[in-house]
Amino acid sequence: MRCTRPALPGAIVADDPFGALGLDADASADDVRSARRMLAKEHHPDRGGDADVMRAVNDAAADALRRLERAGSPEIAPAPGRPAADDGLDEPARFTTDVPSFTVEALPAETFEALVIVASWFGDVLDDDPPYRLDVDLGSPVRCWCRLDLIPDAGATTVGISIGMLGDDPLPDIELVRDVWVDGLNRLDWDDDGPTDPQRTG
Repeated sequence: MRCTRPALPGAIVADDPFGALGLDADASADDVRSARRMLAKEHHPDRGGDADVMRAVNDAAADALRRLERAGSPEIAPAPGRPAADDGLDEPARFTTDVPSFTVEALPAETFEALVIVASWFGDVLDDDPPYRLDVDLGSPVRCWCRLDLIPDAGATTVGISIGMLGDDPLPDIELVRDVWVDGLNRLDWDDDGPTDPQRTG
């Protein structure tokens, strides 16, 4: 990861989201995600951090990813199955990001396990980096490539969603994709041993 200086809680995100994350302006999407994970480990409230700083980190990461998307960066998400970013203003959107998208009242490892179960219902896992990233080819009820980024957040987990077109299918509404994941998580059985698939235990 290329760093220019340590990320500062007082950095002005709107002017320089990469600098706010401690990155060079030519950083890749994976650099942005790695910086966000590192800063989350330092600043989330479970480790004595400040919730406002954590929100600023999430905002900076979301802004940096949007700028990379608009620039048509070929490195926006190089994992297998990731569609190319839109590189024409007149073309339909091929990729969009919602960071943060929703919060799960569980730690990242447990949340990751739950998302893998839900992914098995709606698509195929393409790539992962447990417990912080999951790439899925969704086939039902919406069809798209989907990346879930998990960030520790005060005893819970904030999940950011990025989606991209598959083939000629139109890009679905990202709120619909979010609702698919949230509905799936709410269908799981949650207990002290973690999430379980009710379709297998019932």
